[in-house]
Amino acid sequence: MESLYILLPISLVLVVLIIGVLWWSINSGQYDSLDRASVEILMDQDHEPEQAPEAAPDNSLRQEDAASFEGDQARSARPD
Repeated sequence: MESLYILLPISLVLVVLIIGVLWWSINSGQYDSLDRASVEILMDQDHEPEQAPEAAPDNSLRQEDAASFEGDQARSARPD
């Protein structure tokens, strides 16, 4: 019986604390839109994906390489 003198006030304080936290969460907008967080993940538009810069065409083919390439093509095109 003596334990009720301690447990009853502790439980009442705990109930008041829980009701206070629930009241605060309702009034601060915690339950305004329950679906918003799940939709925001899908519609995330914070940053655009970075595009790789396009490589410039390499026009630094040396003359001897070009002549060698043209000669190889001419030899392969001739019937033996």
